[in-house]
Amino acid sequence: MSETFGTLPGGRAVTRYVLQRDGGPRVELLDLGATVNSLRLVGDDPSTEVAIGFTDLSQRTPAAAAYFGAVVGRYANRLAEGRFAIDGDTFQVTQNEGTTALHGGVDGFDARLWTVVESGDEAITLELVSPDGDQGFPGELTARATYRLLPDGLRLELTATTTAPTVCALTNHLYLNLDRSAGIDGYQLQVEADRYVPIDAHSIPLGRLDDVTGTPFDLRQPTRIAEAVRTDDEQVGLAKGIDHSFDVNCSGLRRMARVACPSNGRVLEVHSDQPALQVYTGNFLDGTWTERDGRRLRQGDALALEPHVHPDSPNQPWPGDAVLRPGETFASAIEWRSPS
Repeated sequence: MSETFGTLPGGRAVTRYVLQRDGGPRVELLDLGATVNSLRLVGDDPSTEVAIGFTDLSQRTPAAAAYFGAVVGRYANRLAEGRFAIDGDTFQVTQNEGTTALHGGVDGFDARLWTVVESGDEAITLELVSPDGDQGFPGELTARATYRLLPDGLRLELTATTTAPTVCALTNHLYLNLDRSAGIDGYQLQVEADRYVPIDAHSIPLGRLDDVTGTPFDLRQPTRIAEAVRTDDEQVGLAKGIDHSFDVNCSGLRRMARVACPSNGRVLEVHSDQPALQVYTGNFLDGTWTERDGRRLRQGDALALEPHVHPDSPNQPWPGDAVLRPGETFASAIEWRSPS
């Protein structure tokens, strides 16, 4: 099923698509940003909604500062000074967070209309072609996002190819709220990571991976989010909560995080094959947006768990520079699952 969600300045229509599995999950997707606008764990039961979303486009605007449910890129997370080098050549991309390039710069993939290239009742594939020089990034990049319903959730497969060496890191910026009536402070969050990336005052990595032991970032056992974010830890203070990358244990498709809501017993897991997970506790939700149920979104009302490569990797000393070359394919899988 598809229907018009709204109209962009200039007259282009934004379309909403619905995927539903009988007796199982239901997802609403927008071609704007290849966005997840709704994820119900049981399609016919609105109380099982776990994604922050909107009734129409006017409610969602301005969304660029929050990236609600969108695929972000060409480089998800941050690039210091909006710069990186490949093979001795330095590239400058647009800066949209002070001097930093965040989630692709001023006009990232979240703000683009993607093209539906395949669709069915339980799966859909959207494509975006980013031209050479787009936001300063080299090479024409062709990105695809395939959403597929699972018996217990949703799977997203992201791929990209390029015509010239470039940097590429795509993820989805889904905001989660599991009980629809309260903030996330009481949620129990578990992240499968022994190390995390400390940041400076501009949220740029300090160039090292620190042990989580003895810090608010030790989420290896289920931990109330309030216990982690309502501390006087310097790193928590810099981010006004948690907005940090965790170096997830093991490799391949595995569980990265588990979040549980004690008030209703709902549990959601995030699985991915990516090396890291950005945990963001909604620190900069400031009342600008009112979601579908009329609730104004404020700090701590939603949680984002974003599988990715570490921020600013092209400029950092750790392995993996996120460079994509012609003939190679960037590939990522993310699953949101509700275990029985």
